[in-house]
Amino acid sequence: MFHENSGFVGGNNIGLQYAVDNDFDYAYLLNQDTVVDSNFLSEVVQIIEGDEKIGAVQSLLLLNDKKDTINSMGNHIHYLGFAYAGGNGEKVQSSKFKVQSYEITYPSGAAVLLRCTTLMKIGLLHPELFMYHEDVELGWRMWLFGYKIMLAPKSIVYHKYEFSRSMKKYYYMERNRFIVFLEKYKLATIVLIFPALVLMEILMFAYSFISGFWKEKLHAYGYFFHISAWKKIFSKRLQNQTGRVISDREIIHKFVGVIQFQEAVNPFVKYIFNPLFHLYFIAIKFFIFW
Repeated sequence: MFHENSGFVGGNNIGLQYAVDNDFDYAYLLNQDTVVDSNFLSEVVQIIEGDEKIGAVQSLLLLNDKKDTINSMGNHIHYLGFAYAGGNGEKVQSSKFKVQSYEITYPSGAAVLLRCTTLMKIGLLHPELFMYHEDVELGWRMWLFGYKIMLAPKSIVYHKYEFSRSMKKYYYMERNRFIVFLEKYKLATIVLIFPALVLMEILMFAYSFISGFWKEKLHAYGYFFHISAWKKIFSKRLQNQTGRVISDREIIHKFVGVIQFQEAVNPFVKYIFNPLFHLYFIAIKFFIFW
């Protein structure tokens, strides 16, 4: 019997470790708040078996209460570490929806098939993250280690999705965004992005007072004032930078400079954040040659 909450990461890692230890070919992560189509599993298996370099295949997530509306058709990473669900809120008929499988930046942890041999080589979900951004980190790590991530459009999973703004969620999203950012980029890339990161943090901190999340924002900053936190970051960073096989120049071209997630797009994001930081993103991509 378990006596503590180990979060999304800890709970799923128990199952993933069992699958790896028992020589399973694949493991499928599926949220409890989902309803699956009859052929959801066969479709993702068919795609992953077509190429041994595919490490993960995400099912197409539709909203359970609006079955003609997309929740995620593959997720996006903003170069400053934010992440959001691609296609969220779009109608299936009107979206730029592709019938064939295609590459995505990172898969939603709500409905994704993972190759066990890939997990053996690159590791399981990041244990320090607890919840939120764990799928971002895994997707980024898969690409760095030379694996592909795909969407299976014919594998349908209906998600009883609700975008809630709990204080605890805000803390983990902010803290984990920095952890992933620091562990994955090369040092030169961090230096190049740093001015935008500082300006963004000033704006975000000001916005946190308006939105009422300033205490959790400070709490997230506080995590990085502990030496133990930096030891963990440097340890994971060494693993990532030693094992990576693709450059930051390759990986950053998979990222985006704007946030288009409906629930996150407010006047601040639309009129200040997106235009300003998108221009910076366009400029720095020409200088990243490493």
